[in-house]
Amino acid sequence: MSSEKINRRQQILQALAHMLEASPGARITTAALAKEVGFSEAALYRHFPSKSKMFEGLIEFIEETIFSRIKIILQDEPTALVRCQKILHLVLAFCERNPGITRLLTGDALTGETERLHSRILQLFDRLETQLKQILREAELREQLRPAIPLTAAANLLLASAEGRIVQYVRSGFKRRPTEFWAEQWPVLVAGFFRESALAAQN
Repeated sequence: MSSEKINRRQQILQALAHMLEASPGARITTAALAKEVGFSEAALYRHFPSKSKMFEGLIEFIEETIFSRIKIILQDEPTALVRCQKILHLVLAFCERNPGITRLLTGDALTGETERLHSRILQLFDRLETQLKQILREAELREQLRPAIPLTAAANLLLASAEGRIVQYVRSGFKRRPTEFWAEQWPVLVAGFFRESALAAQN
């Protein structure tokens, strides 16, 4: 794909993200998007065959951005709690910087869209929860710690706390920042989160 074509696709996705931010609750039509980006509707469809494909392009951007940075966090941070804290803060900060795209994560912008798009968002959050669960599982071997509640429940608790803040952000019209209070709330959330594992008792 030529660089010019890639730039045009990025231009369309950026315009779509801007419209999602500027017009919460409004249904975005391809005619309005074409006007926003300065193309004809026919030109728009040369880059994306449907509006669903445009939304998929934004979802791919979310996945690539978040999971490439998670890979760096896992390389740089050895302890489970710091890994989880940084991953969740990454997700919250991403949402704060990309309010329009965040409406996709909450499903707010996908009302009336295809089931496939809803499934893509569900898979993204499932992937995040699986990553957290893997970190907590590894803590038993690496740090001889395990969550005080079952592993699945512990990973779900952490992700749900971040998801709640993301929903608040969208519901408030982007006024309640998802990272607000996070630094103070995190220590309270994870106080007593871990206990020594059976491996530690054997040593």
